[in-house]
Amino acid sequence: MKYYNTKEAVFLERPNRFIAMCEIDGKIEKCHVINTGRMNELTVKGARGIVCEKDGAGRKTKYDLISLEKDGQLINIDSQAPNKLALEMLDRIFDDIITVKPECKYKNSRFDIFVETKTEKAFVEVKGVTLKDGNIARFPDAPTERGLKHVNELIESMSDGYNAYILLIIKMKGIDRFSPNRATHPEFADALKKAYDAGVKIIALDCIVSEDEIICDKFIDIDLEG
Repeated sequence: MKYYNTKEAVFLERPNRFIAMCEIDGKIEKCHVINTGRMNELTVKGARGIVCEKDGAGRKTKYDLISLEKDGQLINIDSQAPNKLALEMLDRIFDDIITVKPECKYKNSRFDIFVETKTEKAFVEVKGVTLKDGNIARFPDAPTERGLKHVNELIESMSDGYNAYILLIIKMKGIDRFSPNRATHPEFADALKKAYDAGVKIIALDCIVSEDEIICDKFIDIDLEG
């Protein structure tokens, strides 16, 4: 996935969930944050960032903040990227794909992707991961009742004959496994283990992140107890 019209920036502050103040080309600019997560470990004053200059009617900011640097590496924070990346690499998970439908409704949920192959019909829920804890990637970085609801309804969908997948797009390198963030949301961690035990397939992929691109790279081990 490519970005265009990118520039380096220095993160200064985040006055609310949707806005970051950054220094760009020597000027203080208001930037749109495409991520409502806390990201406390990334939004550190003085952190190097990457912004993408955007045009469009009705925009209140000139730039989107797409990446922030931690421990010498860029971590992509664009919450719209994981679903786009997932669509690009479904053939690494499924064989003989017949149909792909983004944003597919099931009962009280809307799952990110529906996939039909010659042998299965499956819902895929995609989660973007930005939290790095040493060599472990963790999710969520804040309690997520919506995420908890999705996990439970993925389990429910299996009783209707669907297969179910949770695809974790880890938007960085430098990690060797994924574990749920039990300290932040123990109910989500419990639900993830329940889903795994019920047969929901949990898959994690790390990414190569550069100033103007993010690419899914390697499958990463899942550790639901860590």
